[in-house]
Amino acid sequence: MELTDREKIISIISNGIAVFSLLQERDELPKNTSMYDFILKVIPLEIKSQLSAELIDEVFKYVTSAHRFSDVK
Repeated sequence: MELTDREKIISIISNGIAVFSLLQERDELPKNTSMYDFILKVIPLEIKSQLSAELIDEVFKYVTSAHRFSDVK
């Protein structure tokens, strides 16, 4: 089964958040790069029209809350 465009964009946003966080932690991002700017650069053109700040916020909220309460050690 192929992923829908929404599933693809959510996956890419989630991955973008993870990579952004890692690069930010390592201080390897250009100055003044926001998470939104970073994600805009990694979204493929064919699904970019479905991207919104609200969707990024929704994925970010879910990812951070899911990790906060996990038992990963």
